[in-house]
Amino acid sequence: MVPIPSLWLPVLLSAVIVFLASWIAHAVLPHHKNDVKHVPAEDAFLEAVRKLDLPPGDYMAPRPSSMAAMKNPEFVEKRKRGPVVIMTVIPGGPPSMGKELGQWFLFTIVVGIFAAYITGHAVEVGAPYLRVMRFAGATAFFCYSIAQFPESIWYKRSWATTFKNMFDGLIYGLLTGGVFGWLWPR
Repeated sequence: MVPIPSLWLPVLLSAVIVFLASWIAHAVLPHHKNDVKHVPAEDAFLEAVRKLDLPPGDYMAPRPSSMAAMKNPEFVEKRKRGPVVIMTVIPGGPPSMGKELGQWFLFTIVVGIFAAYITGHAVEVGAPYLRVMRFAGATAFFCYSIAQFPESIWYKRSWATTFKNMFDGLIYGLLTGGVFGWLWPR
């Protein structure tokens, strides 16, 4: 067994590399450019939503109040007429991503810790590069990617967006596995 504290360098370095790779994926490469669509008549839409004074949170309309209410003819008719809306409201203000970037970096560290934990229990000191990479990379891939499926299953996120995010997760997993394989204790 390899203890997590002895793997602090691959955890941190893989977090930095994944953070930079995610910046490239979202700010430089074009594949995420159309992940979200523009709302037609955006100004009218925003004004209508603004009048509702919704606090930040996740919303669905129409939304039944219970499982039994899903059979209510009024709800069924609203659902049939559409549209069905699932949206997240965030506070207004000047654009700023500092908090989100900090949380993302913290998440990449957490993924690295999971990769260290699983790989440290599965692979011995001095193991070959590819064996380490396989465990650490697969763990990181699962952490970055598998949770994308419920977003498309339950919240109807575009499957194309889900698969693009999973592809990013594969790259992040390979990078994490590569760093762990390179810096694995000998």
